[in-house]
Amino acid sequence: MNTPIKLTFLVLCIALTATAFVVPAKRDAVTPEHQKAVDGICSVVNDKRLCSITLRNVQSNDPAVLVRYLATAAELSVKRGLKFLAGIKPKYTGNAFATTCINGCEKQLNSALEDFGDFWKAAGQNLTSLAENYFTCKKKMTSIFNYQSTCLDDIYDKTLLKVVEGGIGLGKRMVGESVDLFDGMGKVFNTFNIKTKLNQQDTDSLLPPPLSFYYN
Repeated sequence: MNTPIKLTFLVLCIALTATAFVVPAKRDAVTPEHQKAVDGICSVVNDKRLCSITLRNVQSNDPAVLVRYLATAAELSVKRGLKFLAGIKPKYTGNAFATTCINGCEKQLNSALEDFGDFWKAAGQNLTSLAENYFTCKKKMTSIFNYQSTCLDDIYDKTLLKVVEGGIGLGKRMVGESVDLFDGMGKVFNTFNIKTKLNQQDTDSLLPPPLSFYYN
């Protein structure tokens, strides 16, 4: 008489244990407000899918946070690109052309990271400071994109180009989206009804005035 009872108890214990270890379904953290904010930011970039993926899990609806996060993602991609180049170097030690190309790319990406440092100084913490330093931010982001492009443009070997582009291509795309975003900051502000005027003047020029300035 005890055997059926013990068997039933054992089956019940197994069922309860299995239930306890079931992983709950992942809850979708994207709210309508967050989706609207992301859509507003991504409306000005070419690859909206990449932009949306990048910003989807950012825990903020603040446009300033989203704008800065896209630039942060671009910077991280550049750093990953440098790590990738360092990783493939040993494979090409016997190829002088490839070594020169990879070293050139590393130099370009390091210059991009230096410009990122200048960009963050100008960008500030909010949309007002971004607007006040808009020209400088846009200029720095454009130069970073140029570093990425020039790196790939210098590689004429198609096989090597495919390898390098695979390792740093995301960084180029991310920086390109950031450039698009800063080109479209006026539209971003309008989307969120932010009454801030973009500074179209060079706010970071260290160049002296032309000689004619001293003779007028």
